[in-house]
Amino acid sequence: MGGGESPKCGSNREEVVAAPPSLANAPILLLVCFHKALRTELAEVRRLSLSALESGSHDHDLILDLRRRFEFLKLAYKYHCSAEDEVIFLALNVHIKNVACTYSLEHKSIDDLFDSIFHYLDKLVVDDETLSKRFQELVLCISTIQAAICQHMLKEEEQVFPLLVQQFSSKEQSLLIWQFICSIPVVLLEDVLPWMTSFLSQEEQIDVVHCLKQITPDEKLLQEVIISWVGERKASTPNGQGFQYHGRTSILKALLKQNSSKSCSGESLKHLNPIDGLHLWHHAIRKDLKELLKDLYQIGSENSFSNLGSIILQLKFLADVVIFYGNALEEIFYPAINEIAPGFVVPSYERFIHVCHVEGLQLLLHSYAQNEIPLAKFVEKLCRELESFVKGISKHLVYQETEVFPIITKNWNYEIQQWLLYASLHTLPLGLLKCVVTWFSSHLCEEASKSVLHSIKQATPLIDNSFASLLKEWIRIGYSGKTSVDKFQSELNEIFNNRCSFSSIENVHNANKCSSNSSSSSSGFNLHNLLPGKLKILSPSLEFSVEKTGPNSVGNLEPQPIDQFFFFHKALKKDLECLVLVSAKMAENNGLFTDFCRRFRLLQFLYHIHSDAEDEIAFPALEAKGKLQNISHSYAIDHKLEVEYFTKTSIILEKMSEFNDSVHSLNKKKMEQSKMNFSRMCLELHEICKSMQNMLCDHIHREELELWPIFRECFSIEEQDKIVGCMLGRTKAEILQQMIPWLMAYLAPEEQDAMMSLLKKATKNTMFDEWLGEWWEGMKSYNVGKVVDDLNPKLTVDPFEIAANYLSKESFHDRKRENLHEENFEVDISRDFKVDDKAEIIDGHECAECIKLFSDGEKKRCNERDDVKVNQKTGDQEHPTALSQEDLEDAIRKVSRDSSLDPQKKSHIIQNLLMSRWIVTQKKLNAEDNVTSSREEVPGQHPSYRDPLKQCFGCTHYKRNCKLLAACCNQLYTCIRCHDDVADHSIDRKYITKMMCMFCLIVQPIAPTCATVSCNNFPMAKYYCRICKLFDDDREIYHCPYCNLCRVGKGLGIDYFHCMNCNACMSCSISVHTCRERCLEDNCPICHEYIFTSSLPVKALACGHLMHSTCFQDYTCTHYTCPICSKSLGDMQVYFGMLDALLAEEKIPDEYASQTQVILCNDCEKKGASPFHWLYHKCANCGSYNTRLL
Repeated sequence: MGGGESPKCGSNREEVVAAPPSLANAPILLLVCFHKALRTELAEVRRLSLSALESGSHDHDLILDLRRRFEFLKLAYKYHCSAEDEVIFLALNVHIKNVACTYSLEHKSIDDLFDSIFHYLDKLVVDDETLSKRFQELVLCISTIQAAICQHMLKEEEQVFPLLVQQFSSKEQSLLIWQFICSIPVVLLEDVLPWMTSFLSQEEQIDVVHCLKQITPDEKLLQEVIISWVGERKASTPNGQGFQYHGRTSILKALLKQNSSKSCSGESLKHLNPIDGLHLWHHAIRKDLKELLKDLYQIGSENSFSNLGSIILQLKFLADVVIFYGNALEEIFYPAINEIAPGFVVPSYERFIHVCHVEGLQLLLHSYAQNEIPLAKFVEKLCRELESFVKGISKHLVYQETEVFPIITKNWNYEIQQWLLYASLHTLPLGLLKCVVTWFSSHLCEEASKSVLHSIKQATPLIDNSFASLLKEWIRIGYSGKTSVDKFQSELNEIFNNRCSFSSIENVHNANKCSSNSSSSSSGFNLHNLLPGKLKILSPSLEFSVEKTGPNSVGNLEPQPIDQFFFFHKALKKDLECLVLVSAKMAENNGLFTDFCRRFRLLQFLYHIHSDAEDEIAFPALEAKGKLQNISHSYAIDHKLEVEYFTKTSIILEKMSEFNDSVHSLNKKKMEQSKMNFSRMCLELHEICKSMQNMLCDHIHREELELWPIFRECFSIEEQDKIVGCMLGRTKAEILQQMIPWLMAYLAPEEQDAMMSLLKKATKNTMFDEWLGEWWEGMKSYNVGKVVDDLNPKLTVDPFEIAANYLSKESFHDRKRENLHEENFEVDISRDFKVDDKAEIIDGHECAECIKLFSDGEKKRCNERDDVKVNQKTGDQEHPTALSQEDLEDAIRKVSRDSSLDPQKKSHIIQNLLMSRWIVTQKKLNAEDNVTSSREEVPGQHPSYRDPLKQCFGCTHYKRNCKLLAACCNQLYTCIRCHDDVADHSIDRKYITKMMCMFCLIVQPIAPTCATVSCNNFPMAKYYCRICKLFDDDREIYHCPYCNLCRVGKGLGIDYFHCMNCNACMSCSISVHTCRERCLEDNCPICHEYIFTSSLPVKALACGHLMHSTCFQDYTCTHYTCPICSKSLGDMQVYFGMLDALLAEEKIPDEYASQTQVILCNDCEKKGASPFHWLYHKCANCGSYNTRLL
């Protein structure tokens, strides 16, 4: 099924797994062998659970088998992650920054998935009628963790391993892998190595053996032990059958059964009892701790800190010794005692190890590594902490010797005591084990060392011969003194400096928590996992900010442009949750299929747009910051893999759609089989939806945790606006029309307002607000103030309202009033006009609805533009048409004298006052005339053609099958441009509500198709824009939501993008352009036509100014400088070279030869001196002749 398989990358992806270097040349790829084993084991576990679900045979034995397998997988995978975080990633981070943190976050999320697995396994212990449903939940969880782990490993193989192979030599890679092996407890290492090789081919197993020999230090016995572990249990672990893992509990119970029948041999009695050897262990711990405390007091009194580093290393080592010894007591000795003395309970205050005993000490040791406090003060605090630690440990050692050990020696024979000791040693990581054994043996006398060696010899049936030989060799080395103090400290330094520490505070806390809350069998060996806490506390190189950011912080922080990502993420997670819920119910209710498909298609489409925007705009902007390179590569890989999951879901939906189409033609027998197949497909769909939800939500969580706080820190508000503007500028109007309502549906009211505010700020230089109000009814729900640009304010008040305000009778006769209008130029229209109750409905929205779409300051504009019929008001107030020329002149003078108006607004108002008579007349004519019926003759009610043969409908401007009814003239024109070419005024597209089909010649409401029955939905054109009232059957056209105009092209994000600062649509082929604010909102400097609405091609000059392409061609015949700023229009080096040659041949009169002239260069804008010439003056700085005299 699709949910559990990891997606394969595209063919263009360079995969390490596909063609890896040999293990001999790249030992780091031994981890890929672990990945292969983990993939195979997860696939087998999923296959087994899915088969049981389909057959309904999920019995108790199967549950125990799944638990056993996942206990082993969890331990193996967590130690693998721990070694990566503490060894491999730390080493890589030295060479390549910003790669490791993402993968460490993924490790944590996968760890949580393992907890979910055990949660469902615990619920399956209870046998009731919901067992089948709970088992299905377990199968879904298994599929989810399989997909998450496989994707994580695939990403590591694509990004991390190639970097490791590239950055590290074969010898350095061997050292990293050896540190990885040394970090794993021996008890787990003995099982992981044969388990891993059991999934490999014979040739791969041989390569692994050679690789292990290469990375293992030159110590013959140690190599033999490692190789013997690889070859263990091969016969019992065939490929694909999973690993048969046996816990210590079963071994202990087997030994207990033999306890009564076996007695200690006489030879064994001549030597130390195995448990008595722990007294020597206690003595060594006490002795070294007291000596270190004494040395610290001496350092403090002498203020000589030269030996402090070696003491710190020894303290770290002893702290780990104590931690692992305490763990062995908790997880091995105490459970064993409970087997023979069920009533035996160790009081909580007498447990050997507790977090409080080591927490303070480890935090203090860590502060030394970070140089957080002065050395003298540090030593003083360390003495106090160590003294308390020694007292606590001594107390617990006495308790073990007086209470615990007597019970063991009294009830168990020699063999069981030996097994307890060796099981305890096996809990140590291999690297720490050697140090512990040599350290302990250095404290033994001759008789004690012989007894220990004899005990090892007696224990060979319990342990591997090669491992026993290795232990004996290490004991001889430690006892004989072959390991000097310097060499021992060097080994400790290698362990703790390379890996920080084998344990951490959180490890101890987690170990105690698990031991107190779960049984030994449920937690395996309950070994310390090296990952939790250490990354944060002891590995500062991998730390990153985890400050609270996101949608929930909007109420506490001022929203920033980058917060739009958080809002999108929130909506995405909510929609994914809906998809999972719907897919779970689809098997029972097939009617949900259509709704699911609709939701999924929209989500797939929007996620594709969002991920592309991140990959192409946001991430490159982040990588451009010098210190943040490589930080986003992992997320780009996530996007590729997640797209493949969407594709797999689409394939399943297609199969289900085919089933729904064919189900009606099946007979009863085939119907039952088809229903079973459909239920299986529903389960598969639900499975992949769960996996996809987990991966996307985890991806989003990591992005918000790691990346987006960096955006807040590294980018200013203006830079964030630019990034968001670039993303929006590549988003088509059709996409925004789907995305904005979808997004708002999942946001809280305050988040909705914040989102709309951010959108409007990012698009403040554009017509986006106007476009939004024209198509979206939901705009009425968001009370967001207008974004005002102080530098260049846009006139947002309707000109007719301004004219009415200045032409009111009251305003003319009350000349003593100083303030005749408010700041926003709003006026109560009811003084001069009234709204006709029978007003037309424009575009399906009544006036009452339109009023809701806008803020209170825009209600009058909406009324006037769309639905208002203007009538003369009776009474003592005069209509503007009744005013004399004197009154109009008086009003114009009043505006001119108004000091509160800036020149641009003043000019706009005066222009509308001059045209006020015509405006009122046209409004009145429109209001009084009824809408032309389909049978009434209207001027122009006949077809128009593009060609002389009259075979193609349209005009010279557009190919289309309809005409537009111009409300201002009550006449039909083929297009708006046709009207403007013959009329003395321009038409407002907002008032075009009617069209005439040129096939049936019937005037009707404007629409993409003809509404008459005879035409049978005859299309007016291939392209139709409801906002621009534009039809075209010939070209590719798109509507830009930021220009709020239709432009020629394939669309935003395809061949054009919109620059929010320039407020212009530009070709995607333009990689860099000179950005000038609202550069299109100006006249052509040659022909003085308004460029923004011009239909002619526009040429962008190098300086950022614009002119028509035809004007540019004519202008450059005689000029080479910009008519506005006088900069050169292009590269003029050839021309300037010609001038150099000309001046070199020209002879200047002697009286002028030595004179210079002060010039200003128009190109580099620098002043300078130039030799005298009557025409040409060269800039000494840039060599340009585009200069002027000062």
